Amino acid sequence: MAAWGKSLRGHPLVGPALALLLLVIVFSFASDRFLTATNVSLVLQQTLVLGMLALGQTLIILTAGVDLALGAITVLATIVAAKVAVGGAPEGLALLLAFVLAIAASTLNGLLVARVRLPPFIVTLGAFTVLTAVSYLLSGSRSQTIPKGLLTFLGQGFSIGGVFISWGIPTLLAAYALFAHILGNTAWGKHIYAVGDNPDAARLAGVRVERTLIGVYAVAGLLYAVGAWLSLGRIPSADPNAMANIALQSITAVVLGGTSFFGGRGKVLGTLTGALIVGVLRNGLTLAGIDSLFQDIITGILIVATVSLDQYSRRKSN
Repeated sequence: MAAWGKSLRGHPLVGPALALLLLVIVFSFASDRFLTATNVSLVLQQTLVLGMLALGQTLIILTAGVDLALGAITVLATIVAAKVAVGGAPEGLALLLAFVLAIAASTLNGLLVARVRLPPFIVTLGAFTVLTAVSYLLSGSRSQTIPKGLLTFLGQGFSIGGVFISWGIPTLLAAYALFAHILGNTAWGKHIYAVGDNPDAARLAGVRVERTLIGVYAVAGLLYAVGAWLSLGRIPSADPNAMANIALQSITAVVLGGTSFFGGRGKVLGTLTGALIVGVLRNGLTLAGIDSLFQDIITGILIVATVSLDQYSRRKSN
């Protein structure tokens, strides 16, 4: 067991990959509908938005932070885009405003964390409360349907062997490939790991900690904006009640993917695997007839168990 544990610590992507494979095998036996082309398409589409938001969450968790407001930012971006587009403005302008809003909101969170030195949990919890209220006020607590066009472009696509592949899938894969390269091969990526591991040591080594933190939150906001675009493509409507549990699900995806909740360690490819685990788990449990409330219970247990294992692994490494 010690040898297995050491091997998994040395290859952090192996554990999530094996867990995903095990879930696929279990649910394929539990339901004959699980591996059908229609259901595989459904799992992929359901994972798109979560995967993009989890990528932004990964960047923040790598700095030893957490973002509870990502869902509220994403929902508000969809509502602003819908109101502007339905109001008669060009869809390109509506999409641009949604991007600006998401980046600005997340950057403000970063400024409060980096400059005012407020805990990320408190900052993003406050932002979640404020932005959720703003979304309800702007939308009148009603959903807004969006006509087919630029705002729904990422939901269009093609089929391969009966499996529908939307343009959102290559968009998501390209984003993960880009950030895998950035985190592994650029100075900014190394600074993110250094800040998450030990901000004081990083500062003494010449890393501009505040600038790095603000940049991380700004880039996360950009990813949330792309997530909003993916959401409009998947379901062409802006709903203030959407994504109620997306923050919890994104954290689950990140920690299941092997990223340390305490910062400084993790890979974005692990997050992609973690997002697929969450998507497959929820889909499989739904096909098995498990109530959604029990699904939330299982998700919460997974978070606690994974973070506990991460804490134990850090202690053994030290």
